[in-house]
Amino acid sequence: MSLKSPATDQLIYDRVVSAILDHRLPPGTKLVEDRLASAFGVSRTRIRPVLVRLANEQVVKLTPNRGATIARPSEQEAREVFEVRRLIESQLVERFVDRATPEDLQTLAQCIREEEAARDAGEMRRAIRLSGDFHLLIARRAAQQTMERILREMVSRTSLVLMAYSADHSRARREATACGCVEHRALLAAIRLRDAREAARLMRTHLDRLESQLDFSPPAGRAPDLESLFAPAVGAV
Repeated sequence: MSLKSPATDQLIYDRVVSAILDHRLPPGTKLVEDRLASAFGVSRTRIRPVLVRLANEQVVKLTPNRGATIARPSEQEAREVFEVRRLIESQLVERFVDRATPEDLQTLAQCIREEEAARDAGEMRRAIRLSGDFHLLIARRAAQQTMERILREMVSRTSLVLMAYSADHSRARREATACGCVEHRALLAAIRLRDAREAARLMRTHLDRLESQLDFSPPAGRAPDLESLFAPAVGAV
């Protein structure tokens, strides 16, 4: 693939997000446009739209006259996200139990299968997205638009929190598969039984576990060198 191909912007985006998920770009890392451009063999004008896209997804923070850095949610912000999610998702899943169609249950089951496959393949960004999709489908079909809007923002912020503070994905992949997806399957089983109380309990337990796995220890070591980190991508394409 040529570095001048239309896929280059997506390639750069994928490489940066993968580096965040793999804990090679810790929160607070400054993304210097010149160094990124040199690493990927492109001009700075190709880097800027990627950083804007990451900023829109709250993965990167853009500051006037200071450039881009990997976003760093505080511990309080992270815990507030999970507090809000526990409050509204227990109610949303109870509403969903009363409204879920066989097609809804099939869609949830397919989402779980795809998340398991993504985790097994080491595609943790996709796995996190699919996990969010599972929760958002429940919210959408619960027919409570205000809470659904709130949850959409919370899911986006949860993805960033998991990128920043979860255990190293390469080491935790098997555990994540065994826990996260199994908990989704248990939740789906309670929904199939139309047990709203149990579904709400399982939802709270699931969110509690996700929060308990966060590691707020300060990152160790020096900031990574962007050219060394991304230079292999140039030869790989």
